[in-house]
Amino acid sequence: MTVLLFQLMVEQKISYNHKNMEVFKAIQTRYSVRNYKKDPVPTEKLQKVLEAARLAPSAHNAQDWKFVVVQDSAKRKALAQAAGQDFIATAPVIIVAVALEPEQMMSSGNPTYAVNLAIAVDHMTLMAAAEGLGTCWIGAFSQEEVKEILNIPRNFKVVVLLPLGFPAGVPGPKSRKTLKEIVSHDSF
Repeated sequence: MTVLLFQLMVEQKISYNHKNMEVFKAIQTRYSVRNYKKDPVPTEKLQKVLEAARLAPSAHNAQDWKFVVVQDSAKRKALAQAAGQDFIATAPVIIVAVALEPEQMMSSGNPTYAVNLAIAVDHMTLMAAAEGLGTCWIGAFSQEEVKEILNIPRNFKVVVLLPLGFPAGVPGPKSRKTLKEIVSHDSF
């Protein structure tokens, strides 16, 4: 496996040189966008965002997910109504993350899909930020309405709606707790 990874890195001229990594900048600048420009998302940028999800790790590398890319205006409006959040429809793209095995549990007692899709969607949000795009993680919506709008089978679970587009405004400062408030060492 390591040899194959190394060969891929050599062929694609990929390096783990920290000077080439801009991940921290994407983390620092990413914010929840609730106002989008009407400009379409270029196909190349959308593909990079989706590729970031494809490359995300998952339990047993099962990738038990599906991402529905919604660009149709009427469907975007219907999804916004299903979420009760009109701004969602202003994004030119909505990526809907769907769990294909929602009943599967990890030995910790946590649903596998919750961890797997959190990682994949976070990869997408960071790639979007790196590409100059905005996103907003939407977890509040009618499961039944979204499934009906997108013809998603009943046994699957819609996990996230992710509006994607160019931000129309400038964010305010981020308000976050200090590390001291959220981190402890060796004991809770």
